[in-house]
Amino acid sequence: MKKISLAVILCLISVITRAQDSIPPYQPYGKVNMQDIEMKACDFEKDANAEVLFDVGTMDSFGRTMTRHVRVKIFNERGENQANIRVLYYSYDVNSIDNVVAETINADNGKIEITPLDKKLIYNQKINKFISAVTFTMPNVKPGSIIEYQYRCYSFSNWFFQSDIPTRYSEIKTVFNLSGGFKYIPYIDQPLIKNSGGAFDAIQDKAMANVHSLPDEPYMGSKPNNLQHMQYLLADLWLNSWPKIGKLILGFKDFGDELNWSLADESTIIKHAKTLTNNDDKIAYVFDWVKNNIKWNGNTSFYVSDGTVKAWNNKTGNSAEINFILYHLLKKSGVKVYPLIVSTKSYGKINPAGPDILGFNNTLVYVPVDTTDVNNPKFYVLDAANKYNLFNVKPQEELNTFCIRLNTDNNDHEPIFIENTDPSMESISLNAEIQPDGKMNGTAEIRNTSYSKTEQASNYQTKGEKKYIDYLANDDNTIKVTSLKLENMDVDTLPLLQNVNFTIDLAGSDGYIYFNPNLFTTMHKNPFLNTIRYNDIDLGYNSNTVINGIFKIPAGYKVDALPQNLTMITPDTSIVFRRMINQQDNTISVRYVVARKKSIYFKKDYANFYDFFKKMYQMLNEQIVLKKS
Repeated sequence: MKKISLAVILCLISVITRAQDSIPPYQPYGKVNMQDIEMKACDFEKDANAEVLFDVGTMDSFGRTMTRHVRVKIFNERGENQANIRVLYYSYDVNSIDNVVAETINADNGKIEITPLDKKLIYNQKINKFISAVTFTMPNVKPGSIIEYQYRCYSFSNWFFQSDIPTRYSEIKTVFNLSGGFKYIPYIDQPLIKNSGGAFDAIQDKAMANVHSLPDEPYMGSKPNNLQHMQYLLADLWLNSWPKIGKLILGFKDFGDELNWSLADESTIIKHAKTLTNNDDKIAYVFDWVKNNIKWNGNTSFYVSDGTVKAWNNKTGNSAEINFILYHLLKKSGVKVYPLIVSTKSYGKINPAGPDILGFNNTLVYVPVDTTDVNNPKFYVLDAANKYNLFNVKPQEELNTFCIRLNTDNNDHEPIFIENTDPSMESISLNAEIQPDGKMNGTAEIRNTSYSKTEQASNYQTKGEKKYIDYLANDDNTIKVTSLKLENMDVDTLPLLQNVNFTIDLAGSDGYIYFNPNLFTTMHKNPFLNTIRYNDIDLGYNSNTVINGIFKIPAGYKVDALPQNLTMITPDTSIVFRRMINQQDNTISVRYVVARKKSIYFKKDYANFYDFFKKMYQMLNEQIVLKKS
């Protein structure tokens, strides 16, 4: 074992050394060599449309400002979108970016041609209360161009070594004033070719080389969290402490002042809610009223835009305004509630060791339900901006991340982890008869709970019944749904029931009939087809799927091939797949079970995950074969 470990270490050192030696040196702004101009493709990611040649950030000796210099090579027309530059910066109380310069470099008959960016074409865009952007489009960009830009910024919290195109070289040189205190949190699993300075050293130099682009992949969760990057935290700033973040948010006029408004004609709703003796009934009533009467305008924010009162009067608002209305009505109805500041999955997960106010983008409502178990308290998380959410199921977009619960009574603002360990259930019960002509007639009862219910209800209402039936049939034109009835769609505490009558024209030839019992599920196409994974897998929630089927064989036919009974379990035991198929006389009974009790899988464990899903989908799609006697 020691010999193997030593060999691995020596190999890694050799790879890093070769990578460092092969990287062309960083060049000052405006200086470029012909090797880069004549380059036709990225040498470590051949199909890339563009490549970051270098991205270097350097702090001044006082640790007050950072100069960033970026140079990008365009390989083809699909890479020309890299010419649209958008640099985000913190702008709450300072203008954080200046000294912007940019130019495009081309070769014309062996001569270097430089086209500078007109400074009049550099624009500032206000994104929200905290964030602004500098935007510009590089001039004279075409396949073969090199673009570069440089700017000075006065604050930053993250340095990304990776992006959606490959990066040949990325380096961040930092200088911090130790009297203020700071730390950094690495989100990296690839080797650094420069790594000077420890976690609390004032001067640091970190660099990566030949970093593969981060592609979009199924169930990747938050892309920012998956990128190779460093997070820098300054302890003397209010941005990086749970209590300070809570205090600051409550002090915002567009947040704290919104918690105590009175709303016109609110008394009718509150009066009815107070007649309900069960707390869940109160919550369900108010939650359903708000999500069905106040329309979300499509904007997600943790503070108001036009204000809670205006949103109430206009019956439309952003996510914070809608959930402030919900908070207010529940509180007036006698329900204990707290504002909950969160980050949506697509925006990025919050690290409890380094919370950053810029990492939050939504306000929800926290309702304690049972706090007797201090280590595992039960609570609801309510988001009335999404009309498909259920009051007793935590919103899917905020699962598996930390957020901050604001206590307006005692200023005890604490982090909360949002997860849902109870599995979402989908149960399909099939009863069908196969005719000698190869037609199957049958019924299906589909039972969906939790996230399975919200997803199916959302699909039905957004697609419409016709397209939903196509979705239910997996877009298989041999399946004809002759009737569909849905029950309990609007009752949060009951499962969604779908009753389906169907016919199927089964495949067959030369006296054979083939059919797959895996009907009316979403488990037909394996989403994990690539052998290499670049992102962690975030499936969101735990789930159980069960298929029970009874199939009657036509007279004059017998079973020719019946898939074998089997059980598959992942090495970590988090996923179990069982298939049980039996024949008795002219009836075939089937039962498939897929039970998953974990939602996050790390890319380092992808090989086992990939193998399991490949085999499981082969088993799910294996046919039963009938032969004419």
